[in-house]
Amino acid sequence: MNKKKYSGYIFGAVLILLGIFVIVTYNGLVKKEEKVTQQWNEVQNAYQRRLDLIPNLVNVVSGGAQYEQNTLQQVIEARSRAAATNAGAATVSAEGFTTQGKAQDELAGAANRLLINVEKYPDIQGTKAFTTLQTQLERTELRIKIARKDFNESVQTYNSSVRSFPVSMVAGLFGFKYKNGFSSDAGADKATEIKFK
Repeated sequence: MNKKKYSGYIFGAVLILLGIFVIVTYNGLVKKEEKVTQQWNEVQNAYQRRLDLIPNLVNVVSGGAQYEQNTLQQVIEARSRAAATNAGAATVSAEGFTTQGKAQDELAGAANRLLINVEKYPDIQGTKAFTTLQTQLERTELRIKIARKDFNESVQTYNSSVRSFPVSMVAGLFGFKYKNGFSSDAGADKATEIKFK
């Protein structure tokens, strides 16, 4: 009888420990998944900052000279496409990254062409408004790089947990799936960024 009693205690203790493990592991996975979402929101925030600055840059440039309308139109259209592809935290997926990344790269390329053409107009380059916007865009490009790096790091931490044994059993049980981070397109060394002298 005593043997059965001790066996019951041992079995109960094992169940309690297993329950604690599942709860702690589940909560850890939730925190890591929330970190991925938070970092994705930071990427979106940096992209939005770029989207917000571009119209101001276009206004300063177009107001300062008889400027190549084709270049300005390309920037405006690229901004519209980039704004239309904004992916929210609920759509963190490889397909979303690719679509949004291409639109953002197109916007950065159009902005680069605009900045290169501005060199023909020293009166624009010398204005305080243009200099201020150029500095803000440069800082925004740095923010985008950092946000993407931080996002990839949080995805890597999450994925390591989801794929590690015995956490992978709890992850599978509760539907935590592998996530994709930013990666370059085949043959691309890096995403287009707005460049300054």
